Amino acid sequence: MEVTGTVSRILERKGSSIWSIAPEAMVYDAIKLMAQKNVGALIVLENNTLVGIISERDYTRKVILQGKSSKETPVGEIMTKELVTAEPNDNIAECMRIMTERRVRHLPVLERSKIIGIVSIGDLLKWVIYAQDAAIDHLEKYITGSYPA
Repeated sequence: MEVTGTVSRILERKGSSIWSIAPEAMVYDAIKLMAQKNVGALIVLENNTLVGIISERDYTRKVILQGKSSKETPVGEIMTKELVTAEPNDNIAECMRIMTERRVRHLPVLERSKIIGIVSIGDLLKWVIYAQDAAIDHLEKYITGSYPA
């Protein structure tokens, strides 16, 4: 089955809330905000410009495993700076391929260099499940003869 749809469709469905933090904030505050918002990553903004992303993975690998203190380590020290991003018209299947190949779980979505949202691998999988459920529903209606002519 071919996965269709664009990133903008996911943002329409899930909303485009963006949770961000500054690079000078402490990692502890970033983890606390992630827990409060129930997200796995935060966009890092400096003067309203995207400069990085901090994820739970960054925390575990760059703070915990290196014996650093989350209350004394600034976000800018451990954030991922080499970002993989998406645009609203990007195809969902292509985003899944990129995320798998690059081993990233979150894609900031940019429109003309402005951050307009973020999609996670979970968001993409939910879309695939939604699309499969819709296809199954249509096929069942077609088979049973209740599909509109």
